[in-house]
Amino acid sequence: MSSKVVVVDYGVGNLRSVSRALEVVGATPEVTSSISAIDNADRLVLPGVGSFPGCARALRDSGLWDAVEENLKKERPVLGICVGMQIMFEHGEEFGRTQGFGTLPGAVDRIATRRPDGSDMRTPFIGWSPLTPASETPWEKTIFEGLEPGSSVYFVHSYAAIPTDASHCLAISDYGAGPVCAAVQLGNVFGVQFHPEKSGPTGLRILENFVRAQD
Repeated sequence: MSSKVVVVDYGVGNLRSVSRALEVVGATPEVTSSISAIDNADRLVLPGVGSFPGCARALRDSGLWDAVEENLKKERPVLGICVGMQIMFEHGEEFGRTQGFGTLPGAVDRIATRRPDGSDMRTPFIGWSPLTPASETPWEKTIFEGLEPGSSVYFVHSYAAIPTDASHCLAISDYGAGPVCAAVQLGNVFGVQFHPEKSGPTGLRILENFVRAQD
């Protein structure tokens, strides 16, 4: 695993936790706000916590929006984590409509707050929830390769992506109020709504698969 893995530092995200998890799976990550380093990365990780507009503003204020946008068009693996995944979509509806990168067709909107029986579901959703394939397409040759359906990962969010093209959704999770898109893939661009760096062995396996992607 000699490839250069760059974690984009725009002042938002669990940078230390993500970096440490990448080290555990054998990568040598570089946490940086350097445009040159981002441009020369073999793999790019875009973390994100908080709100969609907050992350978008931080990327613009840091001067990294254009660099990340250009790198999303290149033929290299890119992984968005939590809001880092959401911002890859066309727009988000949190606190009003905010433009995203538009790499993935679709929007980000609030998750359901009522269960089928009419009871309220607490948001943000915080906790562990199992992953299920979004379709009959197997997880082989994806960042979920080697995982068993039903493997649980750790979520913290009130909003989730709604891909325009359902085939871009790699996995779903159901907290009790209906299925939520938990992971996406479009070519070399991957995204997870959950936090792999906080998801134990399952999360580490996902990160390891990402680090090995296209090897």
